[in-house]
Amino acid sequence: MFLTQSAASKALQEIEGMLEATLFERTKVGLVPNAMGHCAIRYARLITTELNNFCREVSEIQSGTGGRLAIGTIMGAIPEILVSALHWLRTAHPNLSIEIVEGTSRHLLELLDGGQLDLVIGRSSVSPEPYEYNYFPISDEPISVVAGGRHPEVSGEMPFELLRDYRWVVYPKKMPLRVLLEKEMDLAGLPTPTHTIETDSTFATIAILQKSIDVVALLPTDVARMFARVEMIRILPVTLKIPANTFGIVTRKGGMPTAVAELFIRAMRERPLAH
Repeated sequence: MFLTQSAASKALQEIEGMLEATLFERTKVGLVPNAMGHCAIRYARLITTELNNFCREVSEIQSGTGGRLAIGTIMGAIPEILVSALHWLRTAHPNLSIEIVEGTSRHLLELLDGGQLDLVIGRSSVSPEPYEYNYFPISDEPISVVAGGRHPEVSGEMPFELLRDYRWVVYPKKMPLRVLLEKEMDLAGLPTPTHTIETDSTFATIAILQKSIDVVALLPTDVARMFARVEMIRILPVTLKIPANTFGIVTRKGGMPTAVAELFIRAMRERPLAH
């Protein structure tokens, strides 16, 4: 940052003087932020993000490049919701640069907080501080039980209880699909799966399923259909009892979306809620 230690110390003293509060505690491992320090850091990052967005948008307007939009999205929103929205957006703004980051809602919210994303298509409920975000629901996320493409075709309804002898590819603990699986197991009177293969990667899940006929997983139905059409996986005729979760558009409260982000959000809000 091209600052000497003495200059940094002086700057910190000036900030603490303005706030009339100590922000850091001196420990054996260096300066550690206290509760007030964490609060100051969080808002400093938000202010820096808004200034960076301002400079970026002014530069893009001046250069005529059409702007840039960074979208974070959960896996289940990609095949139908996001792809359709991007088609509309690229038609309306052909010079727009678009960045897409796929991940879990928790990880995407961290990127949103850090200013790397303009908005998230996901769930704010996974955050320990969901009140820090604006949330507008846009779709349900039905879930399917899937196996590898070589799994024998099953005729008729397959009771969930028949999955007791399969090995499961599961999401990490406390993630929505993992919680849903544990609830379904409990309702079916089955023990929580052991000897699982844990991953949050869709690619890894599909690759693992392809190599075996006795491994199953949960996937968002829209994602499962996309891979089933090319026979990479097979959707098993299992009806889940837990209602589908809802996801939506997430932005930070107090933040000002860019003009392009505002157009995208408005278009998504005006579309009918998908089921």
